[in-house]
Amino acid sequence: MATESPQLFLCPISMELMEDPVTVSTGVTYERRSIERWLFKYGKTTCPATMQRLASFDLTPNHTLKRVISTWRDRASSPSSPTDALAPMARERLPSVLAGIEATPFKVTALKSLRSCMTVDEAAQDDFVACDGIQVLGRVMAQALAESCAGGDFSAFRTCEEAAAVLDTLPLSENPSVDLVLKPECMRPMVALVQRGSADARLHAMSVLDKVSKASGGRNWTAVVDIDEMVKSLLDLLSDGASSKLSSRALDVLLDVTARSRSNGRVRRGKDVVEVGAVRVLVELLPDADRHVTERTLLLLKRLCKCPEGRLAFAEHGLAVAAVSRTVLRVSGLATRLAVNVLWLVSCAARPSEKVLDDLVTSGAVAKLLALLQVESSASTKEKAGRMLRVHGAFWRQYSCFPADLKDYLKFLN
Repeated sequence: MATESPQLFLCPISMELMEDPVTVSTGVTYERRSIERWLFKYGKTTCPATMQRLASFDLTPNHTLKRVISTWRDRASSPSSPTDALAPMARERLPSVLAGIEATPFKVTALKSLRSCMTVDEAAQDDFVACDGIQVLGRVMAQALAESCAGGDFSAFRTCEEAAAVLDTLPLSENPSVDLVLKPECMRPMVALVQRGSADARLHAMSVLDKVSKASGGRNWTAVVDIDEMVKSLLDLLSDGASSKLSSRALDVLLDVTARSRSNGRVRRGKDVVEVGAVRVLVELLPDADRHVTERTLLLLKRLCKCPEGRLAFAEHGLAVAAVSRTVLRVSGLATRLAVNVLWLVSCAARPSEKVLDDLVTSGAVAKLLALLQVESSASTKEKAGRMLRVHGAFWRQYSCFPADLKDYLKFLN
């Protein structure tokens, strides 16, 4: 269907046109399959759009909206019907739209017009910045977020979501633009969108954070937001597994947060991130992850396992060693190097538990470490694999199930 779907017809979770709309106790309508997955598969007890606790799990069919959507689809599919999609706004109108956007009650519509214009016209993006558009959006988002937090209707938060989508059309590669986005009136709404925005809004917010991160250099964008709450939200998002794009973006933001926290000497390091359950979430992400997600996940685990709390959480997880070992010589060269680093940290950086050493044998990790010494791999990877085998070889040779030829090889290493 070429016509753009009206926003009210889209499920706030999947951002797809609803076929079986149902309303929850907060008054927000969702596609039945999406909200049932949220409530009954992931065990959530809140409304995804408002994050308010649900008074009940009753799902009331929204027959009126279903009929309206059906009528709209019939008209949109007719060749003779006029399009309902927003036509790109003329670039010349941009200054006047920006001048009136803070006062208009139809902010979402105005923001959609801005977005349609700036998506197709790079010159309009330059005009937007020159007309103080980022400052205007910052004020609009700050006001909308305040109204939403004060108990306003969902339209206030939709304003915040659409403003973030407008910001995401900008390259945000120039220092003056980045400085403006780094101000609290822009950054705090971005974090709120990561925490409780729709799937589409979360993607836009994390895309903006990613751009700002890459362009900000030594400036710390995390200083103006509550990173503890943001990390929890990102981990929740990874646990939900609703979208591979969202998971990939969430891992990018987590990597940047942990890197900046370490480089700026703040107390967040591995300990704080571990305490909110990061190791468990990351380990359980590995079995079904693609190459890019696997590499990011292993890098995060490597960082977390550099602290005692991270190594302890890793050792106590029943599947951690097996999940990491499985990626060795299987996903990519980078994944193998990162996985060996993780295994080395939990087995050699400090005194390991017998459980970790047991898991390394039963998961096949020891056999893979031996294989790494025979195949082409980086010098540091071979060194770490060899050290693990030399340090713990005597312990592993005690296993009756351990292959005799590998036992002989371990003797040779020692």
